[in-house]
Amino acid sequence: MDKPDKLAKNKISVSTQQYLNINEIKGDSVIMRDGTMRAVLLASSINFALKSEDEQNAVIESYIRFLNNLTFSLQVVIQSRELNISSYLEYLKEKEKEQTNRLLKMQTGDYIDYIQELTSIGKIMNKRFYVVVPYSPLSDKHKSTLGLLTESLKPATSVKLKDKKFLEYKEMLDRRVESVVGSLEAMGVKTVRLDTQGLIELYYNTYNPETAKNQALVDLNKLRVER
Repeated sequence: MDKPDKLAKNKISVSTQQYLNINEIKGDSVIMRDGTMRAVLLASSINFALKSEDEQNAVIESYIRFLNNLTFSLQVVIQSRELNISSYLEYLKEKEKEQTNRLLKMQTGDYIDYIQELTSIGKIMNKRFYVVVPYSPLSDKHKSTLGLLTESLKPATSVKLKDKKFLEYKEMLDRRVESVVGSLEAMGVKTVRLDTQGLIELYYNTYNPETAKNQALVDLNKLRVER
């Protein structure tokens, strides 16, 4: 009986983090284990069907120009998640308590009941669009062959240990992000670059969908490191 228990404990003690390809998250950037970097943009959607023919043609032409001008690969990720409205319901209940007008108080209560009934019938899904912008030191044509070969042999430690290298790579990544943001805005797509906290929350929610529902991630600014 002891043997299965020991095996179970060993399985639990093994962190899933070792199976991820992420080495570090800092400076609004993701550093991968192979030394490459990523920036993630949260992008808005556009209702293409409601636009006029001229507007649709303008969007298509902007998109074609965007693709033709790209000198690196991009990744577009669409996530559909169940919308958690518990905080919104708590907000409405507080407003109901504060309401002094009897009619408005009753209407607020009815609205809360309606929302709760609506969510009990079916799941309300929230769809988000992400654009992942990469940068690889090996793709930098300005570097010498010897420099690229050295970084390819030990990329992860190079990025992790040397802040100077990280800032250099981040600058190149930032330029790519600016180029992508400008092209997307020309199509009417608004974007926001995820900061360090946003990136951690994104990966936390992605790899721990069930846990994230009941256990929110702590804000990095509220963490205190004991020395």
